[in-house]
Order: sequence, then C-alpha cells, then structure tokens
Amino acid sequence: MDISNIIKNLHPLEVKVLLKYSDKDELTSEKLIKELDYKEGHANQAFSWLSGKELLKEVNRTPHTYFEITEMGRAIEKNGTPEERIINLLKDGTARALPEIAAALNVDNSVVGSAYGPLVKEGVLKMNEEKKVSFTGAELPSRISVTAAIIKKAVAAENGLLDKANLSKEEQDVIGSLSKKRGADSPFKMIERETVTFKLLPEATEVTEALKKAGVTGNEIGEVTSKMLESGEWKKGTFRGYNISLQPARIIPGRTNPYVQFLESVKDKLCSLGFQEFDGPLVETEFWNGDALFMPQFHAARDIHDVYRIKNPTHAKEIEEPYLSNIAKVHENGGDSGSRGWNYSFDREFTRRLILRSQGTVLSAHQLHKAEVPGKYFGIARCFRYDKVDATHLSDFYQTEGIVIGEEANLRTLLGFLKMFATEIAGATEVKYVPGYFPFTEPSVEVHIKHPVLGWFELGGSGIFRPEVTKAMGIDAPVLAWGIGIDRMALMALGLNDLRELFCEDIERVRQRTAKF
Repeated sequence: MDISNIIKNLHPLEVKVLLKYSDKDELTSEKLIKELDYKEGHANQAFSWLSGKELLKEVNRTPHTYFEITEMGRAIEKNGTPEERIINLLKDGTARALPEIAAALNVDNSVVGSAYGPLVKEGVLKMNEEKKVSFTGAELPSRISVTAAIIKKAVAAENGLLDKANLSKEEQDVIGSLSKKRGADSPFKMIERETVTFKLLPEATEVTEALKKAGVTGNEIGEVTSKMLESGEWKKGTFRGYNISLQPARIIPGRTNPYVQFLESVKDKLCSLGFQEFDGPLVETEFWNGDALFMPQFHAARDIHDVYRIKNPTHAKEIEEPYLSNIAKVHENGGDSGSRGWNYSFDREFTRRLILRSQGTVLSAHQLHKAEVPGKYFGIARCFRYDKVDATHLSDFYQTEGIVIGEEANLRTLLGFLKMFATEIAGATEVKYVPGYFPFTEPSVEVHIKHPVLGWFELGGSGIFRPEVTKAMGIDAPVLAWGIGIDRMALMALGLNDLRELFCEDIERVRQRTAKF
C-alpha cells in the first residue's frame, strides 16, 4: 500500500474520520453528524471515498420504516376521521345523498365517496332506492378506533414520527392504508431509510499514524476567500495539496438535447401521416381533466389521478357552455348519450377547480367539439401526477395523446396505430395488447412492450371514446383515443434503462447513445 500517495489524495472529510476513530468503532452517518458536526451528505461522501481507498468496509445494513404525520393527519386528530364524521352526522336517523353529506361536512365529494365504500361493505352504512345513505346502527369496525389512536400517538410523538417496528400488527395494517410515499392527500407520509454501519479496516491504522506524523489535521485551507485575504488569516494556516497534473474537464460544445430530438422526430412522423397537432395549458379545470371524460366527481376511479391543486386562484371563473350543461346532464342522467349516467347531482363548483393536468387525454377532450370528421389529431403533453419515482415512473412526465375520428374507425384501426407507436417510434420488437379499464373508453386496451433490461412494461392506454364523452361534444362518429408514455418510448429509442436519465444534468451517457430514429 502506497501510504504517501493515499495521504496526498485524502479529503479533509476523510482525514477527520481517520484521526477520530479506530478499527474498533462502528461508524454511521448519525455518529459523524453528531460527533464531527458533519452534514449527512458529508458523512456519506467520507464513507464512499474511504471505501474506494479500501480503508473502510460496510459491516451491517438495517432497514427502517417510519410514518410521519401530515397536515391532513393533524386535521383529522382535531376533527375526526371522515368515517367518524359521516357516522356521527347520520346518527340522527336522517338519510342523506353523498353530495349532501359532503356539503354538510364541508369536504370534497371524493372524500365521502372513498369513506362510503368500505363502510357499506362492513355493514355500517346502507343506501336506499333513492340513493340516500343511512346509518345501520351496526358496531363500528376496530380500524376506526385504531386509526384515531394511531393519529393521537403520532401527534404526541417527537417530530410526529412513528417507527413501524414499535407498532402492533393491527396498527401496522391500519397505518399502511393511511400512508403514501409522498404523503400527499393522506394522514401519514411513509419514509423508508437504512442505517448503514461501517468499520475502518486494520490497514487504516498505518494511514492514521502517517497523518499524525505529517501533522495533517483535516483543517487545512482548501479555498482562499476575500475575507481571509482582508484579515490575513490565510498566513496562519496550512494549505491542502493540489494535483496540477490532472487533466482539465472536457469542454462539450452545445447541441440539441437527445430527448428533445426524439420528441421532434415523433412530431415529424405523425405530421407526415396527416395528423394535426393540438396543445393546451398546463393548468386545467376538473371539468376538462375529468368531468368531460365521464369520470364521476365522487367515484374511486378519480383516486388514480392524484393531482396538484392550484393555490391561487383556486377556481376558474366559468366553464364554456353548452359543454358544461351537456356534461352535467350526462353525469346526472346520461343526457342524450343513451346511458343512465352516474345518477348524482353534478357539482358545478367542484368542476371549476384548477389543477395541473394529470393526463394528456384532457387535450382530446378540448379538441372534440372543434374537430373535423373525419380527422386525425395528436399532441405532446407534459403531465403532473403523484407517483413513486423509479426506472419507469415519474411524477412529471410527457404523454403523446391522439384521437382519430371517422365513421370507419374501429378497434382494428386502433391496434394498428398502437403497433406503429411500439415498433416504428419506440423501436420495440416484442409487443402485446392487454385489456384495460378507463372510465372514458370502451373497449379499453393497454399496449405493452418488452425492454431488453427492464422486461415487459406498459407503454400506454387507449380505447374508443364512450358516447357519454363524444355526444356531449357534438360528435356522432367513433373516436379512437390513446395516451402513450412518450418518456417510456424514449427508453427504447435512446437505449436507456431508467427514465431519470432523460432529465439528469449529466447527459453524457445519453449523448453517446445512437438513437433508432
């Protein structure tokens, strides 16, 4: 081991660890933060660098799951859970419709709808022929009291954190249903952490002795500031060594981002096939994002579209007529679509609420009432939705959205378009179709492709718009619709294995790839 060379390349963060601890000590980030006044990032850097120099090794890794109470959870602690509030409201014996309950409790229809379903299954609530809900008088399920107890425990806990290991099996089951990774619209935020323990290797002892002999402390000056020059403080300190033989960073000339090139190529291909491009604002109303797509305002189907709400202003001034009235009738009784609708009182206040669009299909909803028949349209939409970020999911993503309108359009036509996207644009060689469900299409189809590393994953959803969607917008012909994850198509086309590489600052690996477009 060339100790002199190792000493030259030690960072002060590493030096302080070597001088402070021996190979008998168990080291964690928390220990370095507390005893060396490091930040968590500094501790992790020191461990990484010392491991790379084979002076440190990992000896243990312990996973932990914590649940942190959110503002919603604290509000529930004060006001009670939605289930408790609904039951208390109905204990007077008066039967009420779901929207009436929501208005009485001053909550969204979706909150009442989500609480209503489990309570009906458990026999606590029932709905009569007039679509009104009443309390059955049955004994309340234990999960309700457990929920209240857990929330009180979290409010009283330090930093509002509960350790999963300290909870009973029943408490773990209940809190699991009350938590989300990001904590949005849920009483608890789930936090997963690992405590990694390291130990210095015996070889580090020689390096430590050499550091002491050389008088290296880890407090050497690495950067001279104007303040140090003014005070003369730099004269009293010692300086870190610098390796001037290192090659300078490579200067990369400007060029178009590879992903931007890919998006432009998709536009070019679709335009060459006779499609017209449409676009729309990032901020949308609940009307266009969901109501116009026959998604009921209270139904659990809305839960799959967790959205970002706008703080100011919270609502649009108005919704364009006659589309508002047409859609309201479709929801309430089916209008002239031939269906019975959802049989509830359409909330015209809720429908004006402003959000960031959560799906590209909102562009198609906007286009329907002004589309030509026959006609072909597409758009590339940036969408926002709460999601766990991983290799194939992002919370801020792009979709290519399109519709084809024509008397002769059918499912076979749609499958042909999906295959074109999968093979011609994504470059996939293996494609399969899977039946799906979307409130606004029937039949509904998902297209899946096989990635050489990630395996099979969904590329997007599609289907034929239901009459409840098209007739309210004045369209009488079949409308094929799709919403394809264009980020996922780029994985195949650019030869990548992780969506996050598309938006990373370091695009060197992306720059070196040869795209298939």
